[in-house]
Amino acid sequence: MTSPASPESLSPPDGWRTFLWLWGSQALSVIGSAIAGFAFNIYLTQTRFPLAEQKPQLAAALSLTALAWALTATLLAPLAGVWTDRHDRRRIMLACDVAGVALTLGTLLLVGSAATPLWALVTLTALMGAVSTFHGSAFDASYTSLVPRDRLPRANGMMQTVWSLAGLVGPAAAALLIGVPALLRESGSGPAWLSGLRDGVAFAYAVDAVTFLVAVLILSRLRVPSPVRREGAARGSLLADMRFGWVFIGQRRPLLALLLTFAAANLCTSNLGVLEPLIAKFGLNGDWEARGGTLQGTLATLAVVQSVGGVLGGVLISTWGGLKRQRVLGVLVPMIVSGLAFAAFGAAGSVLGAAAALLVLGLTFPAMNAHSQSIWQSQVPPELQGRVFSVRRLIAQFTSPASSALAGLLAARYAPGAVAVAAGLTLAVVAALQLLNPALRRVEDPALSAHAPTGAD
Repeated sequence: MTSPASPESLSPPDGWRTFLWLWGSQALSVIGSAIAGFAFNIYLTQTRFPLAEQKPQLAAALSLTALAWALTATLLAPLAGVWTDRHDRRRIMLACDVAGVALTLGTLLLVGSAATPLWALVTLTALMGAVSTFHGSAFDASYTSLVPRDRLPRANGMMQTVWSLAGLVGPAAAALLIGVPALLRESGSGPAWLSGLRDGVAFAYAVDAVTFLVAVLILSRLRVPSPVRREGAARGSLLADMRFGWVFIGQRRPLLALLLTFAAANLCTSNLGVLEPLIAKFGLNGDWEARGGTLQGTLATLAVVQSVGGVLGGVLISTWGGLKRQRVLGVLVPMIVSGLAFAAFGAAGSVLGAAAALLVLGLTFPAMNAHSQSIWQSQVPPELQGRVFSVRRLIAQFTSPASSALAGLLAARYAPGAVAVAAGLTLAVVAALQLLNPALRRVEDPALSAHAPTGAD
C-alpha cells in the first residue's frame, strides 16, 4: 500500500489561482445568503410576529427554523462526507448551488405573505440546511487539494474573513433593500407596484438567488481535483465509509478532545441567532426607543459591528498566518474571550454596550476556527477529509440544535439577556479548564496522522 499523496503533490500548478476564483465566487454566495438571512429575521420580528405579546410565538419561530437548519445539516454530515469522497467534488458544489437557487426562490414566494404557515418556512429551512452541509463538505475537502500546505493558514484566514465580511455587508444591504418600498412611498416616486409593497424582504431573496447563479457560472469553468483513494484500497460499502470517520477520530483522543470542546462551545453560543433578535427587541428596546431608533436599525447595527470584528480578526489571521506551534492555544484562548464577550452582550443595557461586546466576540472567531482548521488539515490525509471532516462537523455541531431549542424555551420564560450571560460564563469556564487537559496539548503530534484506522477499508 502506498502512502497518501501530500498536499503539495496534489496541488495543481494553478491551484492557488483556482482557489482564489473558488473563494471569490463562494464568498459572493455567502454574502447573498447573509442578506437573505437578515431579511428573514426582519420578516419574523416585524411582519410575522410584530406584537409584544407574541414573544413566545416569535421565540418558537426563531428556534424552530434554526433547529431545522442545524438538525438537518448535522445529521446529514456523515452521508455528505462519504458522498464527497466518493464523487466529483466540483459537481457536488455545482448541484448544491443550483438547488440553492431553487430553494431561495421558493422562500421568496413564501415571505411575500404574513400568513405563510410556519411549517412551510421550517421545511424550506431544513432543505437549505441539507444543501449547505453537502456543499460545505465538498468545499472544505476541495481547497486542501488546491492550496499548498504553506499557504493553508492564509487560505483558512481568508475563509474566516468571508463569513465575517458577509455578516458586515449582509445586514446593511438587507436593511437597504427592505426599506426601498417605504422610501418610494415617502418620496411619491417609483412604480406603484413597487411602492405598494409592504417591505423589500423579497428583494433580499432575489439578490441571494442571483449570487447562487453567479457561483454556478464561475464554478462551471473551474477545475477542482478530487483526490483518489490509496492504491490498493477497495471501495467499501456506504455504511463502512460512514463508519470510517468515527474510527479515525475515535482512535485519536486529542482530536476527539478538541471536538468535544467545540461541541461545548456550540452548545453555549449557537443560540446567538435566537437570542440576538429577542435581546434587541425586549432587552435593548428602552435604549433604542429613547434615541429614536428602530428594531431593524438596531439589529443591523449589532450584526454589522460583530462582523467588523470578524473582518478585522480574519485579516489579522490571514496576514499573520497564525501560531506555528501550540496552535491549540490559538483555539482555547480566543474561546475564553468569546465566552466572556457573550456574557457581556447579555448583560449590556444599551445598544452601544451590546455592540462593543459583539465586536470582541467577532474578533475571536477567525483565530479560533482558523487554528482548528489548520490542525485538522495537517492531521488528516486529503483523500480522507470528506469522511473525517463530516464526522468532525457532526461531533462538534451536534449540540447546536439543542442550543437553539433550549434558548427558545428559556427565552420565552426568562429574560433573553440572562440566558446569554449564563451561556457565556459557562463557555469561558469550560475553555479555561481545557487549558489543563494534557490530551489537547498533544493534538499536533505527527503520530496522529501516521497510520490509518484499524479495520478501515
